[in-house]
This record gives sequence, C-alpha cells and structure tokens, in this order.
Amino acid sequence: MLSYNTSYAKPGAGLPNWIVVIIAAAGGLVVANLYYVQPLLHAISIDFRTTPAAAGLLVTTSQLGFAAGLMLLVPLGDLVERRRMVLALLVLSAVALAAFAMSPSLILLEMLAVAIGATSVVAQVLVSFVATVSTEENRGAMVGRTMSGLLLGIVLARTISGALAQVAGWRSIYWTAAAAMLAMALLLGYVLPRLQPQFKHGYRRLLHSVVALFLEEPVLRRRSLYGATSFAAFSVLWTNLAFLLSGAPYHYDTIEIGMFGLAGATGALCASVAGKLTDQGHARIASIVFFSTTTLAFGLLALGGTSLLALLAGIILVDLGVWGAQVSNQSLIYRLRPHAQSRITTIYMTSYFIGGAIGSATSAILYTKEGWIATCVLGAAFGLIAIIFWLAERHSLGDYYSQLTPVHK
Repeated sequence: MLSYNTSYAKPGAGLPNWIVVIIAAAGGLVVANLYYVQPLLHAISIDFRTTPAAAGLLVTTSQLGFAAGLMLLVPLGDLVERRRMVLALLVLSAVALAAFAMSPSLILLEMLAVAIGATSVVAQVLVSFVATVSTEENRGAMVGRTMSGLLLGIVLARTISGALAQVAGWRSIYWTAAAAMLAMALLLGYVLPRLQPQFKHGYRRLLHSVVALFLEEPVLRRRSLYGATSFAAFSVLWTNLAFLLSGAPYHYDTIEIGMFGLAGATGALCASVAGKLTDQGHARIASIVFFSTTTLAFGLLALGGTSLLALLAGIILVDLGVWGAQVSNQSLIYRLRPHAQSRITTIYMTSYFIGGAIGSATSAILYTKEGWIATCVLGAAFGLIAIIFWLAERHSLGDYYSQLTPVHK
C-alpha cells in the first residue's frame, strides 16, 4: 500500500482515502503540540513558582507564534513545493519541542512556545494540501475528514499530556512529541505526493497578494471573523479549566485534568458531518446552530464551577460548536480561489489564532481577578459577537449566497 507514486499531483484530481487518513493523523499529532501545555499549567506554575496568569501566557505565546507562522510561513505553500516544506517544518518542530523539554526557566519556555507554535502551522499546510487536491464535489467531506484528525489530536493531547505528566513529569510529553514529529516526517516523506506551486512572482509579491486577497473576498473576511470569535471562546474555556479543576471543590491532579479532554471528542466526531452539510448546501444554517451551541454552553459551564455534570456538558457543547463552525468556515473559503489555498489559509487561520490569543490572555487575567463565572461571561460574549454578525450576513452577502450552487451554499 505504501508504494504511492510521489510524482506531482494535480489540483482537483483527488487523493486515495488511505493517504487522507495518514495526513489527518499527521495533522492531529502536529496540532497537539499547541495543546499539551493546557492541563500542565498548574504543574508548571508550581515548578517555576509563578502565578496562574503568568503560566497561562504559555498558551498565549504559542498561539501568537502560530499566528506568526501563518502570516510568514503558510503562504509559502503557494510558492514552494509543499511536501518539502512539510518535512522541513516537522524537523524544526522536533528541535523546538526537545528544547522546551530541557528549558530551565519560564522566560525560555515562553520563547520556545513561540517556536513550537510557528512550526505547528504544518498542520494547516496539510489541510490546504487536501483542499487543493480534493475534487469539487467532495472537498467539504475531505476537509472535514482531515479536520477530524486535527481535532482528535487536540482532544487526545490534553489527556495524554496529563497522564504522562502524572507518571513522568510535565517535561516527558515534549520529549515524546519531538520523537513523534521525526517519525511522522519519515512517513510523510514516503507517502505524500508532490504538488506543483502555482505562484511564480516571489515572496514579497506573495505577501502583498495576501492583503489583496483579504480586501477582495468579503466571504473570507466574514468567515475569518467567525473563526476568531469561536476560537476566542474555546480558549477562554481551555486556558482556565486546569485552574478550576485543580482547586476547590474538585482538587484534581494532572492526569484527572487531562481526562477532561476526552469530553471534547464529540467536536471531532462532528467535523466530517459539518463538511458534508457544506457540500449539501447547508453551511449558513449550520453556522448559526454551531454559534448558538457555543454561546449557550457557557451557561452550563458557569454552573460547572460546582457541578461536574454541568461542566462536562458545557465542555462537550463548546467543542461541538467551535469545531463544527470551523469546518463549515473552511469548507466555504477553500472554494473561493483554488490556486490560492495557502494564502486563504493564512488569512483565515491568522485571524483564528489572534482570536484565540485574545481569548486566552484576557480570560487568564479575568480568572485571576474575578474567578470562573466572569470567564464564562466572557466566553459567551465572544459567541454572541458571531451571532450578531451572522444576523447581518444576509444584508451584506445576500448576492453571494443567492448565486451559490447547492454544493457550495
């Protein structure tokens, strides 16, 4: 099976399902690097004798590094051969993860978190690769399948991280992750087809075209806003959950905190469904369902300060809403310009992770000063922003939606 021809693939030609599965698994392992730290924040704050807010900045710095990688590295996917780019980023990610495992100070950890975030953009390079090679009729389903792998990586990252930290200390997960990056580089180097770059005008012109693309595509701007608000809400929850669970009334250890990541598995399972809904023409109505689910979930999470059942239900609903909206957004934007998938990814995911950085930074400070209920109000507010803009969408994008064929709408 692993004798796949690694000659240049043609855009829109499709990929064998087994390669999509491997790409999804690779994306899951890579994106997990951004989330290993979340259940470890309490342990790291104790190790370095710092405050929860200071430790929480590790989430923010990794997200800012990811945003920087999106702006400066991901556009290269339209300029250079993507298979070579993927392998180089995986090796650099392994180096950054190993250095993180050896770091003697919190300041160095924050610097390395930026590097880990920047190299983790290889996950989005893989998503745009699948979107480029997929056929028009099944692009949403293929993106959804790839995103399922990424989301399962996020879900399992917290659980595995908490378990390893309990057994071997919080640094052990980063040694394991570094080895996983090298192993995946070897596998993808063998099975991933090459893809001929479409942009021929140099790096500077490439970056300028990103700005032009943002200004010229209203759907991309709107969906980028939706992504930013959704991920801000997601970050509000997961940045502060470890602090809630480590204190009264729960007093959980790192392995128990990590197990809460499994509650988000529903979000990963719904990713493929969201992609299929987009292919069938239901992206807009699906979006408001996902936005509303995320917003209402924070009401349950507010009760979760003292109720474990409400907390679990809220986690499930947040992940379902955020990741369902994510797949709907990406399935639509990747239909806009088939030869600019990497630049579209840059615009959308930069907005997405800037939103996440805002959510994690503001909520970490708010939790320290005001507690859990205040952070839940903040998370619901981010969800409400998406709903308000969705309500105005028919007025600003009515012509766009009226012209879409059922496979796009």
